[in-house]
Amino acid sequence: QVQLLESGGGLVQAGGSLRLSCAASAPTFSNYNMGWFRQAPGKEREFVAAITRSGGTTYYADSVKGRFTISRDNAKNTVYLQMNSLKPEDTAVYYCAAVRAYSTNYGLRELYDYWGQGTQVTVSS
Repeated sequence: QVQLLESGGGLVQAGGSLRLSCAASAPTFSNYNMGWFRQAPGKEREFVAAITRSGGTTYYADSVKGRFTISRDNAKNTVYLQMNSLKPEDTAVYYCAAVRAYSTNYGLRELYDYWGQGTQVTVSS
């Protein structure tokens, strides 16, 4: 069983930055590929970014590419999402998720085994 706890959300003006963190309870955190998803009110949960076990490969949704950066520190059992140049349309609850299996598409919600409770990000215009 893996428990994930997100933090770092908040209210920020458009153009600002936030860094989200997701701390994992798993003793073998480095065995898990990690993803960030987000869900805005009235919309489906969508893929934001993912990172492989070693951190060697990252993936991004087109909507955040060039603005967001996913990273991980396996020694701290933590994955991060650095969000720059934030836009009002980035407003959502952000979730981190974990999966052990290798995949050719880490953007699929159904792939992930474990989810955090989410952290709210609100970007004002």
